[in-house]
Amino acid sequence: MSTIPTLTYLPSDESVILQLISRPLPADADLFVVADNCAALVSVLVEIEDATMLTTLCERLLHALRKLRELCDVDLPPDLIAQLIMGEKLNSCVPDCWQDTVTQVDYALALTQAVKGGTLPANVAKELTGLLHDMVWLLAEFVKEPRITAH
Repeated sequence: MSTIPTLTYLPSDESVILQLISRPLPADADLFVVADNCAALVSVLVEIEDATMLTTLCERLLHALRKLRELCDVDLPPDLIAQLIMGEKLNSCVPDCWQDTVTQVDYALALTQAVKGGTLPANVAKELTGLLHDMVWLLAEFVKEPRITAH
């Protein structure tokens, strides 16, 4: 998985969180960059206990997931297509019933909205946040899976 090069890691976890919240998603971000941004946000989200910070991170995640959903309908640039070309199809990281990226994004959006709502019992919110984390990480890996067979 690629890293987000614009983050500078300072000694405090809080500074990383503040960077994730304050750093805008570039307007020209491609599918892979947006997927990595979603994964970074959800990785921090599972560690947050402060309700205000959780809401803010959920808002950023919702924005990034909506951007990801838009990019699902856009033709990929040649450099990303080159990364998706392979000789043989490998086993996917997601089951066959989840091979539609838009459906996966919609699931992640719904989970984010549920967690952001703040009305769930604490144990349910924690479990759904964990599920959201896993879902977004699988999604980020899935969009970068080689899937175009080389001729």
